[in-house]
This record gives sequence, structure tokens and C-alpha cells, in this order.
Amino acid sequence: MTDSPVLVLGATGGQGGAVAEALLSRGVAVRAMVRDTRSSRAARLGERGVELVRGSLDDRGALAVAMTNTAGVFAVTTPFEAGEDAEVQQGRAIIGAAADVGVPHLVLSSVASADRNTRVPHFESKAVIEGDLTASGLPATIVAPTYFFDNALGGRGELLDGVLELPLPTDRPLQQLAREDLGQFVAHVLHDPATFAGARIELASDAPSPAEMAAAIGDALGRPVVHRQTSLDAIGNADMHAMWTFLNGEGYRVDIDALHRANPQIEWTSFRDWARRTFAP
Repeated sequence: MTDSPVLVLGATGGQGGAVAEALLSRGVAVRAMVRDTRSSRAARLGERGVELVRGSLDDRGALAVAMTNTAGVFAVTTPFEAGEDAEVQQGRAIIGAAADVGVPHLVLSSVASADRNTRVPHFESKAVIEGDLTASGLPATIVAPTYFFDNALGGRGELLDGVLELPLPTDRPLQQLAREDLGQFVAHVLHDPATFAGARIELASDAPSPAEMAAAIGDALGRPVVHRQTSLDAIGNADMHAMWTFLNGEGYRVDIDALHRANPQIEWTSFRDWARRTFAP
């Protein structure tokens, strides 16, 4: 990798933040494009020496400026603010800007199983972006995360009350990823982009069942936590309903053992270790 910075999009969020942290831990210079350079999260990045530039993911011109003279780019898109069509526009702005500038290597975060016609809306929007990236001919790698460990924190109040609510059978494994593992993997790709050029790699750290998740969190908290299977019918959001229907059915298909054997340089995190760090008093 050159002395030029790596541009991290979404650096104040979960995925981008993990990538920025991993790059900084390796001594790599980081540039972050953020919507508000004065926000508390952006300020914390600035205090660590991250170069801050202002822009939004749908602004091709601002993206091109931010991408200029970089060693590589990490990009993540989101449908959760303005919908799937807006996410596709973000992806196209990112790809267009990368082509305009001639980015040396683009790492795009998608989602595992986006290439399998799942009919999950936010999987399908990412599939469109993946297709556009492949068609562009840009030097790129697609990383495709599974469910994140820290999605469990959305129900932190219930967890502290001793209940893990998930719309899955208690004994059904759920492939999941630690954000820090994503960050370390992306940093590794950007360190050796030629090895990963053109690759699409699905990522998972562990595959605990809801029962195993509840037990691990309970052990970390020092008190019992039980899994309560919520009904799919209770999920009013169509996108989330489709996702949990998929996860109850075909589900992710990452070959976790093969992934970990092929990438021993990543200190893959177990759900139990994540829970211990996250919930220990």
C-alpha cells in the first residue's frame, strides 16, 4: 500500500468505523467522507488523525473529490434512510466517481446471499449495485457480510431483562459476523488488493443458535437469559419480514470453516467472546 490515504465511506457508522479502526491499527492513513465534519463521531476520528472531508453518498462530484489521490476506497451503501432505490443511486454515484478518478481498488460492502434472488428488498438493491460494479470493470472486491453480532444490541433493554427476542427457532444456527472481523478483512484486502481483485467473498465469524446466543449473553451478564421466538407475523416492516422469512428458510450459506482456513490472519471472533467483551460488568 502507498503512503496515500484510504478513503472510508460511512466512517462514522458501524461498518465504516470498523474499517477505519482496522486501518489505523495498521498505521494506514485514513480519509473519511462524512456528512457533518462537526459531529461528535467525526470529531473523534479527527482527533485520531483521520482526514475529514464533507460529502454524501449520492453526490458523485463530492465523492470524486474525496477519492482523488487515494490508495483505495471502502464503500458501504444503505437503504435504511431513504429506501432501496436511493441505495442503488448511492452505489451508482460511488462507482461512477471511482471510474472518474481511476481509484486503484474499491472494496464494496454488500450482503451475503445478495446474488441468490432472495427477494429480500435490501438484498436485491445490493445485488443491483454488485452487478453495476462488475460491469464497470473497476479493480474491485465485494465483501458480503452476514448478520452482525451487534444487531442483538437493538434489544439491549430486553436482554438486560433476561430475554433475547429473535424470530427464529431456538436451535436454528444463524451465521453472523463481528464488525471488527469485517474491518480486519477489508484492511487485509486493501493491503494486498491484487490477490482479491474481482473476488466476491461472503463473511461470517460464527453461527450460534438463539439458544447459544442467549446462554453466552447470560454468562457475560452473570444472570440467565432465555430466547423467546417472536412470530414472523409480528414483523410489520416488509423488508425485515422478508429477511427473517429468508433466514428461517434457505438462510445464509457461508462455508465458515473454509473461509477461516483460507484467512488465518484474521482473528475471527466467536459470539461468546463478543458477548463477554460487550456485556461483562
